[in-house]
Amino acid sequence: MSPPASESPTAIERVFYPPSPEDWGRRVLLSPLTALSWSYAAAVQLRRALYDKGLLRAERVEGLRVLSVGNLNVGGTGKTPAVLYLAEQLVRAGRKVGILTRGYGRRSREPLTFTGAQPLPSVEDAGDEPLLLATRCPSVRLFVNPDRVASALRARDEFGLDTVLLDDGFQHRRLARDEDLVVVDEAVGLGNGHMLPRGPLREPASSIRRATLLWVRTSAAAVGEPPAVSLPREAESIPRVRARYGPSAWVDPEGMSHPPERLRGQGVLALAGLGRPGGFLKTLRTLGVEVVDAALFPDHHRFTAEELEDVVQRAARRGVVVTTTEKDAVRLPPGFEAWKVRLGVEVLEGAAHLYRALGLAGASGDL
Repeated sequence: MSPPASESPTAIERVFYPPSPEDWGRRVLLSPLTALSWSYAAAVQLRRALYDKGLLRAERVEGLRVLSVGNLNVGGTGKTPAVLYLAEQLVRAGRKVGILTRGYGRRSREPLTFTGAQPLPSVEDAGDEPLLLATRCPSVRLFVNPDRVASALRARDEFGLDTVLLDDGFQHRRLARDEDLVVVDEAVGLGNGHMLPRGPLREPASSIRRATLLWVRTSAAAVGEPPAVSLPREAESIPRVRARYGPSAWVDPEGMSHPPERLRGQGVLALAGLGRPGGFLKTLRTLGVEVVDAALFPDHHRFTAEELEDVVQRAARRGVVVTTTEKDAVRLPPGFEAWKVRLGVEVLEGAAHLYRALGLAGASGDL
């Protein structure tokens, strides 16, 4: 693979998030995907109607505050850093917190529960995001189970928790929630506006009206700048938080943290399996490193021994270190040497809305 000259989007990113309006030729070329998206949309609309009309009902777990954190887009909006940030705020406020997750990409379907303070299950059993969440928030209990209602009951009855974050919960309507946070990346919005597989949307853009709070990952450099993209009119009256993400540290292969400038001026090979890897490449460049090569794979990709050996050899030939994300790192085998970028979150606007959503309206201090 030749060195990436810029934060060039992948083929899927170019379809989902075109930099300019599509001409008729491109629309014709992509018409088979459009037809498939109609079938997907019909199934989603039917399910949505059943819930909206009360023919399918959400189950409420009394005595447990449920905060859903999800999105309309598939992959790459910044949901995981948002969940981490919210969990940290709740723990700091003294809440007994759990995270309910399906464990996307895991091979087992057995229900799991664990914390980062105890030996962790394998990535095959738990999935990559639950392991990252447990590692970063060791006092928070993870529940990995497709049946999130069962997880919520267990969180309340077996472990005495008072608050749970429903990870990737916007489309999981079976469990009733007190708040519905929807994460939107301001840099790309809702993409081309089409549903899967023609576009990035998991349900129609109008579904955003169910949200009680928008968590907007801002692409602006400062507070008060206008959004980079527009959102559906249904979102206009929804309270919102604007949050800025940025690299807060490097974590070396031994697990030690270093300041963001630690690798400045050095060449690196970027290794990632992400929904939108272009964002990772851009983050690396903001750290002042030179991305001389990149090994980019689909979201949640399971790296094979052959792929990783190729990465090691390419890095060695160029005399550079391998860099990756924290989420990708949990899918790497023990002993694989890579520097990890740790992202931090800064809330720029809407702290009062966030306090209310978290049930911390009487709290004081900065988020």
